[in-house]
Amino acid sequence: MNTIAAPSLKRRLASMLYEAMLVFAVLFIAVLIFSILLEQRHALYLRGALQDWLFLVLGVYFIWFWTHGGQTLAMKTWKIRLVDVSGKPARFWRATIRYFFAWLWFVPGLALAWLLGAKTSMLILIPLANMAIWALAIYLDPHRQFIHDRLAGTRLVVSDLSGTPASP
Repeated sequence: MNTIAAPSLKRRLASMLYEAMLVFAVLFIAVLIFSILLEQRHALYLRGALQDWLFLVLGVYFIWFWTHGGQTLAMKTWKIRLVDVSGKPARFWRATIRYFFAWLWFVPGLALAWLLGAKTSMLILIPLANMAIWALAIYLDPHRQFIHDRLAGTRLVVSDLSGTPASP
């Protein structure tokens, strides 16, 4: 495996926060398109279909950017690039597997909160605890990679100003 530098947790979390703002705009437009095309007049009308649509839109967004340059706009801003374990650009199936495994940041915590019948603050604290554990797990990995990257056979690396992976 290459000795390409992994980005710090702080850099990754900053990139994720920026990404969340960008994705909010993408999802806002996706909901607007869905609502207009299906003449949705009530928020609960076709709720399951809307959730499926948003999952698909997010998948297309991330998989497209990861397979076309290895970076979303937020990742480019924070000089983070996605590559496979050999340091080559991630291919479609690797990026798709990573997208599905990345949902483990949220789904286990949300499922646990639901199973426990969590109310009010616990409905937020349980998923946040899951996310914190998931983030801190990079310190258990010798190459400082997230669990979903390890499972998908991908790596996050630091890019230099030219956009190529930088050496440590």
